[in-house]
Amino acid sequence: MRLSRVLSAVVGAAAALALTAVPSTASAQEADGGVQPFIIGGGTASNAPWAARLFHNGQENCSATIIAPTWILTAQHCVTDPGTYTFRVGSLDQTTGGTVVTATRIIQHPSADLALARIDRSVSATYAPLGTSTAVRSGQTVQIYGWGATCTNRPEIECQSRYLKYADTRVTSVSSQDYRGGTAIAVTRVNGIAAGGDSGGPMFATSPVDGRAYQVGVASTSDRSTRSYYTNVTRYRSWIQSNAGV
Repeated sequence: MRLSRVLSAVVGAAAALALTAVPSTASAQEADGGVQPFIIGGGTASNAPWAARLFHNGQENCSATIIAPTWILTAQHCVTDPGTYTFRVGSLDQTTGGTVVTATRIIQHPSADLALARIDRSVSATYAPLGTSTAVRSGQTVQIYGWGATCTNRPEIECQSRYLKYADTRVTSVSSQDYRGGTAIAVTRVNGIAAGGDSGGPMFATSPVDGRAYQVGVASTSDRSTRSYYTNVTRYRSWIQSNAGV
């Protein structure tokens, strides 16, 4: 598969990889240099009622979350191509269960790697609670979720996870940059890291204020080895609220 290569303005991140899973036209420069398979690493999720798997024209593509009865949150770079976008909501297995819905409207953020999809029916679910700036801080261990690649030694489209995975990562900055230059949370690997297909998937942080877990990020880019960058949802709450009402 080919991952879009982007230059990151984040200090120490010379080149990041957009995480969308797309058909293969890979160049040798995008190989992982012998990194062993380590979501890469992490474990299989057991409870994620807000999870949504994104399909483009029937092809598994990205991860997402349902945040309101008719609204799904994902990454902007996941929804730029023409075609039909569908989501399987409320199932840990991307092939069965839950509810399959279709996007009737896509709203792309003008400058950050975020997008909202309005869906064709109301879905009753446990919606992902969106955090404020107090929910995430440098040095914190946070959880990332996605159906993305589980390998680095072959094309990532060949090893997309059937079941939702998660991993622990550690926040190094809450003001880095995402794929489009928006504000992002930078993390390093603890027991896993994001890879192709995890784009648009959530990062959850436990708030020190009330002890609840909130979605604070949306997967944007990764080096598929040690570092990932998640668009900082807490910085774009007003945009989300003005469009989706949450």
